[in-house]
Amino acid sequence: MSGHNTLDAPFAPAALFAALGDRTRLALIAKLSDGQERSIAQLAEGFSLTRQGITKHLRVLQQAGVVDSTQIGREQRFVFRPQPITEARDYLERVSVQWDAAIRRLARLVGTDAAAEREEV
Repeated sequence: MSGHNTLDAPFAPAALFAALGDRTRLALIAKLSDGQERSIAQLAEGFSLTRQGITKHLRVLQQAGVVDSTQIGREQRFVFRPQPITEARDYLERVSVQWDAAIRRLARLVGTDAAAEREEV
């Protein structure tokens, strides 16, 4: 695929989560999630937005690395790239493990302090 090359872009969770934080962009990803390339006209079907509005949303998704595009003649076609979503899932799993560990440490600390307070009374 040509166009904006996102294959070598580093994972940027904030950009991805911001891009996914819009209902229209999520709907566009849902349309593309079957792996088929689609034109802007095809992607605009079912939306009340203009093709220009759809294009703006696609650019945000492209900058986040979730879609890629290729130019075929005068038509630009877009395809879904699942790798950033997979990386986001992995990132959230790592963060979840860290938070679980922090909560366990806090619970142990609070439990220890609570036991010491009971002994003082």
